[in-house]
Amino acid sequence: MELDAALNIIDSCISQIKWRLKPSPRRRLHTDILALCTGMRPVVMVDYGGKLPELQERLCSVLQLSQKESSILRILRVMVIDDMIYLINVKELAEYVKASLNADIKLHFVDLEQDPPKMIAQSEPNSNAKELVSVQRFFSTVFPVDGTDKELFPPPTGDHVVNNKSIAGEISTSQSSSDVIDLSCCMQDCQVTIPTLNGWLLGYPVVYLFGRDHISDSIYNLSTKSLQLFQISIHRSGGTSTSGPRQEELMSFSVPRSLSMERENEAWAEAFLARLLAKLETCKHVWASLKMEVSQCYPQAIVL
Repeated sequence: MELDAALNIIDSCISQIKWRLKPSPRRRLHTDILALCTGMRPVVMVDYGGKLPELQERLCSVLQLSQKESSILRILRVMVIDDMIYLINVKELAEYVKASLNADIKLHFVDLEQDPPKMIAQSEPNSNAKELVSVQRFFSTVFPVDGTDKELFPPPTGDHVVNNKSIAGEISTSQSSSDVIDLSCCMQDCQVTIPTLNGWLLGYPVVYLFGRDHISDSIYNLSTKSLQLFQISIHRSGGTSTSGPRQEELMSFSVPRSLSMERENEAWAEAFLARLLAKLETCKHVWASLKMEVSQCYPQAIVL
């Protein structure tokens, strides 16, 4: 299978650059690559050990080498926002941004500036949610749907606007398909925080919402609450008769327990799972099945 061959190429390139990647993060990298290439996720946040700039350099080197041998990997890029590193599927991200702006994908927000936190719908007026829309519009200029079929990443020209303010500086791009896309500028002059941005970027149905002026309050408001942890597990196709299909974690996110008492039966959770299952139907040759499990986390110190 083409994707299995691509993973073998990835492993070969990891060895070639002498990246001592341990078995667990290597398996995580494999799962992330498969999830991105099959469209199950548009963006994953990189957590394979190491930090900037070494991790970024290693990922770029592996992609640059592997993309010479596997065309299916050429849609993947490394993206950086401040000190966060992501792997993205350029086309899937463009479609996801468009769907978000058109409200084809319904988001729910947990307003952490209130105690207790309150669940608010995407349509409800909120200044922080409005700023997130501005950031989404910025992403739509960087990842236009009509442009990704012709070029993997058409270099943006001119200034971009977030929250009606001009963003100074250039977005880091060049001709190589594995060069880093540095979008740190999207967080300038904006109240949107990294946890809020990540909640949307990583495809969660419920996003923690709070502004830069309320970070300490938000940490307290969340740390004192019991949480429900929603874990999405996915099974690889083609498992052996003794081991069966391999189970991997596709993603996980949390929601205050008081706002998710129905657990997986919450309307937003059912809609989210239905959307994932619909995507699964398009890549059954890679993924055999998918399920959502919910567990409870008791109050604990949380870093946002």
